[in-house]
Amino acid sequence: MNKSELVAAMAEKADMPKKDAEKALKAFVETVEGELKSGNKVQLVGFGTFEVIERKKREGRNPSTKEKIIIPASKAPKFKAGKALKEAVNASKKGAKKGKKK
Repeated sequence: MNKSELVAAMAEKADMPKKDAEKALKAFVETVEGELKSGNKVQLVGFGTFEVIERKKREGRNPSTKEKIIIPASKAPKFKAGKALKEAVNASKKGAKKGKKK
């Protein structure tokens, strides 16, 4: 699913115009991004948590030349799924597997 498909699905579920759904999605993304930039995490109970992790400086290798390189320290966004989301995803997989058995 891409962004336009997500906007269309949100608009249909919320019974609102696509334009309003797109504004809502944009506001959500910008808010989460702003909080992560500020060093905060965003926790949506049952859905998951968005947070920033810090990666330490480390040694790596250039795959083409095999030369050692230093990979600088960096920050990376991370999403950890909540219990309810994990259960919902796993429940749908179990139902799909049962239907496929012969």
